[in-house]
Amino acid sequence: MGRAFVYVILGGGVAAGYAALEFTKRGVSHGELCIISEEPVPPYERPALSKGFLLPQEPARLPSFHTCVGANEERLTPKWYKEHGIELVLGTRVKSADVRRRTLLTATGETISYKILIIATGARALKLEEFGVKGSDAENVCYLRDLADANRLVDLMKSYPGGNAVVIGGGYIGMECAASLVINKLSVTMVFPEAHCMARLFTPKIANYYEEYYTSKGIKFTKGTVLQSFEIDSNGKVTAVIIRDGSRIPADMVVVGIGIRPNTSLFEGQLTLEKGGIKVNGKMQSSNSSVYAVGDVATFPVKLFGETRRLEHVDSARKSARHAVSAIMEPNKTGDFDYLPFFYSRVFSMSWQFFGDNAGEVIHFGDFSGSTFGAYWVSKGHLVGSFLEGGTKEEYEAIAKVTKMKPTIEDITELERRGLGFVLAISREPPTPTVANSHVSNLVVDKPLYAWHATAGVVLAASVAAFAYWYGRRRRRW
Repeated sequence: MGRAFVYVILGGGVAAGYAALEFTKRGVSHGELCIISEEPVPPYERPALSKGFLLPQEPARLPSFHTCVGANEERLTPKWYKEHGIELVLGTRVKSADVRRRTLLTATGETISYKILIIATGARALKLEEFGVKGSDAENVCYLRDLADANRLVDLMKSYPGGNAVVIGGGYIGMECAASLVINKLSVTMVFPEAHCMARLFTPKIANYYEEYYTSKGIKFTKGTVLQSFEIDSNGKVTAVIIRDGSRIPADMVVVGIGIRPNTSLFEGQLTLEKGGIKVNGKMQSSNSSVYAVGDVATFPVKLFGETRRLEHVDSARKSARHAVSAIMEPNKTGDFDYLPFFYSRVFSMSWQFFGDNAGEVIHFGDFSGSTFGAYWVSKGHLVGSFLEGGTKEEYEAIAKVTKMKPTIEDITELERRGLGFVLAISREPPTPTVANSHVSNLVVDKPLYAWHATAGVVLAASVAAFAYWYGRRRRRW
């Protein structure tokens, strides 16, 4: 038995939902599109699982955060998919793929064939056992990657009110879960091997701000060490975490967030892999022309930096999915994916956004004793990355716009002095041609010559007016 579709999306995460919406916008016919997912529900906004879903009061629950509400677009409920003739194959695992024959074989034995495949399989949470630590199967140890994990975490929090929670990992999941745990009145200790939290992105100074804030909320940090083992009672429950120096941290529950690994196993040996993901071109097309890859699983060219990267964030998943569908449906009208790397997080009353690349020299700015501060990264004389905490909508838009411009930076001291005002000033400038080596500013070398443009504008306007007057008189004579 089998079914055939024109388009198949393999995976039911964020990217699948945004791809489905884009297909409908571009006129996909009823019965042409199928989504295959291991999860029992249609695609949803995964970031909600570590934020609103864990709140003790008025928590987020489906169907409220189905895609694509994260981008202020339609909420794609099961009814929506039915109305648009999109087949949902949920709770189904694909056990093998044959790219040459364009077929997928499910665990139930069904063969699903396609003309075009979009791989949106995302990534899986790394398990402790992969680092030589046993205990992931204990009933009070949990990860957070999908809806089932989130439900389990909520049940654990409710089971141990006022108890001790240990978070293993100091990245995205660790930081956001720690905040949610303490909001739920648990005593929280974070354990991670790096010198500070969010080590892949934060500078020590930025990290120190958030660690001090977390400490003020009662969260403890055990840094520069790793989990060695668990102390487990006769009922199979973890009662303590043992770290490398033998110290014991009491635990009623443990949350593990130690990274992810892209789900590429179905396509190893069939598609070109690079940097842990499936290598694609600027159209999100893999080494096989009938197969595309999007989201966490895709390694794609980042035009801004002239190299391929694999990015693990919801914004990349949303935008790469849309771009892939555009390239599939309208290949002659779709250019290469031109993406500005973007990361964000919201915890407690804080909210930060980062754009670009955290490479090169770091310039901090703002009031680190207050609520608004940030940093710029300057590499090879250009601004390549920007971070901002506590910004307004205009300020976040400004740092995104200017970071993508990669302006030339000549004076680091001046950049630090101007701080956020630097990007705000540039973002408000009208789009105009630039003249190299202008001495108007010693900070940004390429600066528009506004006087010349103004003069040219006046001359052009006068010419247009004169022509219009002459043409009007001619028209009256005709």
